[in-house]
Amino acid sequence: MPEIVVLATQNQGKIKELAAMLTGFPIEVLGLAAFPHIGDIAETGTTFAENALIKAKAVALASGHIAVADDSGLEVDALAGAPGVYSARYAGENATDADNNAKLLAALAGVPQDKRAARFTCAMTACAPSGETVTAQGAWEGQIALAPSGTGGFGYDPLFFDPTLGKTAAELTREEKNNRSHRGRALRQLMAQWPEYMKRARG
Repeated sequence: MPEIVVLATQNQGKIKELAAMLTGFPIEVLGLAAFPHIGDIAETGTTFAENALIKAKAVALASGHIAVADDSGLEVDALAGAPGVYSARYAGENATDADNNAKLLAALAGVPQDKRAARFTCAMTACAPSGETVTAQGAWEGQIALAPSGTGGFGYDPLFFDPTLGKTAAELTREEKNNRSHRGRALRQLMAQWPEYMKRARG
């Protein structure tokens, strides 16, 4: 019988991505939609790793299954690491992607291209109901473009320029993005630790 792993998100894309990477493991991946009683979880941490742990722990305890949670965001060197953990609400609690992108461009007005280094960072944590945890991290280095470009992706993707590929994240195919992205790297790192983690989690 497959082990149930709950991904602490309502995002079907993330659920499919994790399920695909867990192919070969005796695991069934479910999202939060399967556990409507859990509701929203307040992300009160000051780092991506703290927020990922908060979410994974809450979902593991509420569901009775191993939970995997991630927290990620954009860090811009010229802005002392902002927007960081506030990436999704950089321009306010109900900010849209367009609002956040506009605020970022305004904050970087006059900053030359060679001073616009930035990275997407992701922390991903698995937590068992017993409290046994494992965390992986991934980063995607790039720059903030002078203007948005591309129609794919979400969030800051139209402004995040990958110098190696010569494109913004919003101009990449899904496969290109998964190969390069912070979330893809964190997930691959987590999967490398998964067999050993499952031994500990089962006690």
